[in-house]
Amino acid sequence: MAPGKPPKSSRKPPASGNTLRAAVLGANDGLVSNFCLLMGMAGGGAAEKTIVLSGVAGLVAGACSMALGEWLSVTNSREMSTSLLSEEAREIHQDPEGERAELVEIYEGQGFETGDAKQLADLVMKNPRLTLDVMAREELRVDPSEMGGNPWSAGGMSFGLFSLGALVPLLPFCFAAREVAMGWSVGLSLLGLLGMGLATARFNGRGAIYSGLRQVLIGAAVAAITFGAGRLFGAEIR
Repeated sequence: MAPGKPPKSSRKPPASGNTLRAAVLGANDGLVSNFCLLMGMAGGGAAEKTIVLSGVAGLVAGACSMALGEWLSVTNSREMSTSLLSEEAREIHQDPEGERAELVEIYEGQGFETGDAKQLADLVMKNPRLTLDVMAREELRVDPSEMGGNPWSAGGMSFGLFSLGALVPLLPFCFAAREVAMGWSVGLSLLGLLGMGLATARFNGRGAIYSGLRQVLIGAAVAAITFGAGRLFGAEIR
């Protein structure tokens, strides 16, 4: 019997979809966090230079934090995968019959008849490297060719995407007077949130209009709260 196709719910999403999702979420974090920070500073009556300095500090601190977090996440994942593969290689060397029995169970679970499963297991066990590769993918759910990705590229991508998003609300304050810059910052930020909401519709299964408007409304609400908090505490400080 030919192996049956796995149910749709068990299939992994396309790599391109994961990349888009990570890109949108990374840029969204930068935009929302700096947008709210700048609105809080503006609400508190901070001077233009102070607002710009706060925005730059928020961009750099947030981007570094995101990059470090992503680097640690991927590095830890790679180290764990390496440890699992080493343990699996040891088991293949010390208990080949036990590993063969596991392979038979795996192939039976994929829809092969017992006889065919045993033949496939025998063929795979003839090559220790192939055995390790198969067991890594089928039992450990680890792709030996990727091992969770490159931590440096992941960290760099996270840094860049966060910075790109954080620049959107900051740039107007670098080129315009405070009141004018606030209007541009709000407009550009909401437009950016709309675009990100439309992009999220590619992987969240919701309609594009719904996703876009939801993103705008939530971002505007959070920014309004921080603006109000800045005005309240700014007045208290003064």
